[in-house]
Amino acid sequence: MLVGIAILMLGSGLQGSLLGIRATVEGFSTTTVGLLMSSYYLGYLVGSTQAPRLVATVGHIRVFAAFASVASSAVLLHSIAVEPLGWVMFRVISGFCMAGLFVVAESWLNDAATNETRGSILSLYGVVVAGSMAAGQLLLTLADPGGFELFILTSVLLSLALVPAALSVRSAPRFLQPKPVSLADVFHTAPLGIIGAILAGGAAGGIFGMGVIYAQLVGLTFSQTATFMFVTILGGAAMQWPIGALSDRTDRRRVISAVGFAAAAVCIYGATGPEGNLLYVAIGLTGGLSLPLYALLNAHTNDWIDPEQMVGAGSRLILASGMGAIAGPFLAAFAMRVFGAAGFFWFLAVVHAGVGLYAAWRLTRRRAKPVSEQSHFAAIPARGSGVLVSSLYPEAYDADDEPVYMTAEMPIITIDD
Repeated sequence: MLVGIAILMLGSGLQGSLLGIRATVEGFSTTTVGLLMSSYYLGYLVGSTQAPRLVATVGHIRVFAAFASVASSAVLLHSIAVEPLGWVMFRVISGFCMAGLFVVAESWLNDAATNETRGSILSLYGVVVAGSMAAGQLLLTLADPGGFELFILTSVLLSLALVPAALSVRSAPRFLQPKPVSLADVFHTAPLGIIGAILAGGAAGGIFGMGVIYAQLVGLTFSQTATFMFVTILGGAAMQWPIGALSDRTDRRRVISAVGFAAAAVCIYGATGPEGNLLYVAIGLTGGLSLPLYALLNAHTNDWIDPEQMVGAGSRLILASGMGAIAGPFLAAFAMRVFGAAGFFWFLAVVHAGVGLYAAWRLTRRRAKPVSEQSHFAAIPARGSGVLVSSLYPEAYDADDEPVYMTAEMPIITIDD
């Protein structure tokens, strides 16, 4: 399944950047491109909530096969019907299908893990997702984005991702039934988690949705644009664990605030128009500080939420992040329309400053949780599904590996344990 995920993320990483570049080649306005990129996250958000029902009804392998086939077809349709309205529809479909594919893949990984292997599998999953998505950017250099070859390559990759699942001899995984938790309940308990997830989702949506457009507007070649996005994702992957380790040793709100302000400062520098390697440094640091924010906010929420609500709360955070991701590309596009290419970094600066300010304000509202009582940081990607959240809590299985409900009296088994 990890091989299938790697192939899937290669195609996904290539597709997102390819469409951004092709949209500029076709003369789509910046606002139109922002709408296109936002539509993907709309489909992804809907798919994250609906895919588990389809899986429960139809089965994992059938759903994976269907979604991979539809996603593969949607990519090809982009190269046939090159017009904004059609692309919006295709992007919604692509987002919905990708969410379903994540639900199936993460369910399989969660079911395959034991208490002894869960931490290593989760870490490996994070490396595979980030590494493959980054490598997908480099595939942009294999052909002219103005042609159809890269669309065919993306379609092939999405189709090939089906093969490992189709050949699996494992039985279908089981879904846990977490205790329902409303968005309002999570906000009441950990408001920084919800507000921060919305802002962090907006930043991530802006980076992945409009980063390619910014690169084109400042005159980068196709290969330089691929490097630009590669460095962004690589920075996020490299900074996950250092930031997470620091947050496990102090009040996590301080780290969230510091990271938000640091990211805002880097983005303000980026808005001044650095060139050459300095631009790569700026976007690498932006990705390195911005992309780990979601995992930080997830850990902060778990610091305060009741143990039996952790899985449900994690799903609410994904919902909040998804709402931000839908708005991110469109708002970034609006900023770029007003301020030019620099609007990309100005948008990110404002969003990250918002995270830093709100986290700093929350520091004044209640006392810090003792470090010994904090949960442990886990480098989970925001683009995953709610199923991944349950894999963080191995106590959701009993001694016979049967799913059980968590209770407040049960000890929390951490990744380190």
